[in-house]
Amino acid sequence: MTLQISDDFDLDKIADSGQCFRWVKEASGAYRIIHKGRRLRIRPLGGETFDLSCDEEEFRNLWHDYFDLGEDYRSVRRRVNRDEDPFLADACEYGKGIRILRQDPWEMLISFIISQNKNIPAIKKGIEMLCEAAGERVEDPAGSYYVFPSPEEILSLDDEKLAACRLGYRCRYVKAAAADVAAGRLDPESLLDASEETALEALMSVCGVGIKVANCVSLFGLHHIDAFPVDVWIRRILDREYPGGYPKEKYSPYNGIYQQYMFFYYRDFAFKRNNLFV
Repeated sequence: MTLQISDDFDLDKIADSGQCFRWVKEASGAYRIIHKGRRLRIRPLGGETFDLSCDEEEFRNLWHDYFDLGEDYRSVRRRVNRDEDPFLADACEYGKGIRILRQDPWEMLISFIISQNKNIPAIKKGIEMLCEAAGERVEDPAGSYYVFPSPEEILSLDDEKLAACRLGYRCRYVKAAAADVAAGRLDPESLLDASEETALEALMSVCGVGIKVANCVSLFGLHHIDAFPVDVWIRRILDREYPGGYPKEKYSPYNGIYQQYMFFYYRDFAFKRNNLFV
């Protein structure tokens, strides 16, 4: 199907924003994306037009919400006053096109446990190896792919097979999270309707999940878009750009969106081009 998207929507910026790990780019510029057991091929045709490999029913039932197309990101960007906060205004403009994906909470829990102290290529590799080791293999017209494994499928792996996924010390945290979900001690789906505070408390009850991972799961898996994960990049931004304190209340309830703009801007532009932290 062909789709017109008039709001901010940039596949490359979303793919490079640090929130998704199972996007694969083709030479054509198209992306193959796996979500909820389905694989989508989406290709930019120029301007605001995109070609999608799904039909309209699947798009309505799955991909519309996944891309958060019900939210007006242009209006969110325009809430920032350049005279009052020129840094964030620049970050919003530079990151224009990023959207907060509505990803699977269980997948995000395991993905961000794996992400600790790893760079993005290593995170992607570890997740893909875990999917190949434990996930269901599916065939579609483009070939085969692996669905993200369930808690029970992860627990079915012996220690040797899990270690072969190159997760290092994170193996025990992955198994602990799978055991908690399989036993019903944690229900990630139920947290979609919970308050941000309740969700963070529940997530941090899992062995190996601290505040940063919990906030990432809250933002990228539960779509609590006021969540504000603080990693090394965001800490640098807060120290350099907001020495008097970041005005979170002022930018609520969209702090998670602004966090993504800041993260993308600093990592991609300020660091790579201006060598701010060398």
